[in-house]
Amino acid sequence: MLRAEAVDVSYGEGLALQGVSIDVPPGRVVCLMGRNGVGKTTLLRTLAGVLRPRSGRVLLDGRDVTAWPTYRRARAGIGYVPQGRGIFSTLTVRENLLLGLEARGKRDPEAIEEGLAVFPALRGLLRRAAGTLSGGQQQQLAIARALVGSPRCLLLDEPTEGVQPSIVQEIEAVIAAIAAGGQTSVLLVEQYLDFALRLADRYYLMERGTIVDTGPVARMDRARVREALAL
Repeated sequence: MLRAEAVDVSYGEGLALQGVSIDVPPGRVVCLMGRNGVGKTTLLRTLAGVLRPRSGRVLLDGRDVTAWPTYRRARAGIGYVPQGRGIFSTLTVRENLLLGLEARGKRDPEAIEEGLAVFPALRGLLRRAAGTLSGGQQQQLAIARALVGSPRCLLLDEPTEGVQPSIVQEIEAVIAAIAAGGQTSVLLVEQYLDFALRLADRYYLMERGTIVDTGPVARMDRARVREALAL
């Protein structure tokens, strides 16, 4: 579904990603792990088109989309929920969801029901300014907004960060339901190992801008990965 091949990304003179290759198969959940600052967010931003690689390729369904802008990737099926949620705080919940339709070029307001069905608690908040919501509600809104666009590959950057436990459970249930549906792939960046491993089929471990370990979750050396995340 979505693949990076030998991607290098630089900030100024320094390399943030070095020869990174990652594969997100159709209908699977892939977890990308690593300590803060190792390049996880940079990789997601590169896959979404926010950053351009210095070398290497990004492929979607076998098509080279490396030069595509973000809006074109969104319309082709890449949904992105950034770290920090990226909601529009002065717009209402409903208006934020309608912006999710724009990502795919849709114009049917009824389609926001897809997002409300995932997080029903948002239904009573449609007229509220998004900036007045709690952190957990904002994360629900950010995920619902991405899902309204019917993505075929969903990029989630730290969806449990700063979120109360009850909403973490709801987010986990939503990701599990997406995986069970088999129609949407998920690339999940997550610090909470147990949360990630309950959901993911495959994992990648990053250190200093490179992939240092990968494989099926069922064969992961969990002690080694925990140690790498704790260093």
